[in-house]
Amino acid sequence: MAALEELTDLSKAIENTSVSKWKAQGKPIVGYFCSYVPEEIIHAAGILPYRIKARGCTKTTAADTYLSSAMNCSFTRSCLDLALEGEYGFLDGVVSMNSCEHIRRAHDVWKRKIDIPYFHFLSVPHKTDEDAVEWYRDELHKFKKSLESAFNVVITDEALADSIKVYNETRDLLKKLYGLRRGDSPSITGSETLDVVVAATSVRKEDYNGLIKRLLEELSIRKGVPNHRSRLMVIGSVVDDPSYIKLIEDLGSVVVADNLCFGSRYFWEPVDTGSDPLESLARSYLRRPVCPRMADEIVKLYTYTRDMAEEFRVDGVIMERIRCCDLWGGATLLLERRLGEDGIPFLVIDREYAMSGMGQINTRVAAFLEIIGRD
Repeated sequence: MAALEELTDLSKAIENTSVSKWKAQGKPIVGYFCSYVPEEIIHAAGILPYRIKARGCTKTTAADTYLSSAMNCSFTRSCLDLALEGEYGFLDGVVSMNSCEHIRRAHDVWKRKIDIPYFHFLSVPHKTDEDAVEWYRDELHKFKKSLESAFNVVITDEALADSIKVYNETRDLLKKLYGLRRGDSPSITGSETLDVVVAATSVRKEDYNGLIKRLLEELSIRKGVPNHRSRLMVIGSVVDDPSYIKLIEDLGSVVVADNLCFGSRYFWEPVDTGSDPLESLARSYLRRPVCPRMADEIVKLYTYTRDMAEEFRVDGVIMERIRCCDLWGGATLLLERRLGEDGIPFLVIDREYAMSGMGQINTRVAAFLEIIGRD
């Protein structure tokens, strides 16, 4: 099977073949909610890290009993619904964090209503200064000790350093993949790229790195995407379903860059190595490309978007904002104003997590492309 096909298959299922094989060996799996949770600590414990997502979820009936659909985003409710229905039964633990108030509320329900052997809440600072780094380093130490106690393992500094090395290789390989999209005829589409990155969040990284190396070899002889109308960048709330990206590309454009937590923000900056692996993780994770939750770095959300838009020569930026997403809702005004001042066309699309309202989205994107088209 071609590497791209294999990675696409791995990204689709809640419990993919990699997860099933790992579980069949009697090894533990720990789910986590946000890209600010350092997977390296879980990996160093001999546990498979699994980024919680709900791709394919079509209802939130069970979750709506606990979380109001008028106040809580559909991503959070979809994840909680699958949990209440037992779809994450392969997990041996869950790591939650204060990524947003919606996740906080889902954490409360999950902890009280779902029987799971291990549960840990990670308090992640909303700032990135030295005091925040010290705080987060202490939180990571507590996290490490809780994993050691719950799973009867010892996480050494050497194991952490080895895990950081493996994950830095993943980051380097994915940056090379993104580099293939800078040219006039990218050899991989935006929707395909999203599948590749999503697969990274539920596959043992040593295996994943081998697949990416194969993929890069295959793409080296693949013909590029021809005759596209516009080069676009997609930013915003959780996007883990490539169908949203494919809808845009089916209108004749190609998505060459993103500012997404299931995209570039997941891997863009490597973890610096040092004498204290936990401090290195705390510093690097807090200072990676920022999410709107980072109160003291909100301007960097704009500069990162602008710089990537310039680097990948995009003609326009589309924000896909999940309804009720407070963080990205709050960032919209800043991005719209600053990107407008830079002369970068900007479109905001409100959507639900599950595929819906495709006709309306299609119409709005088509109109946007007419405005910025390079025909």
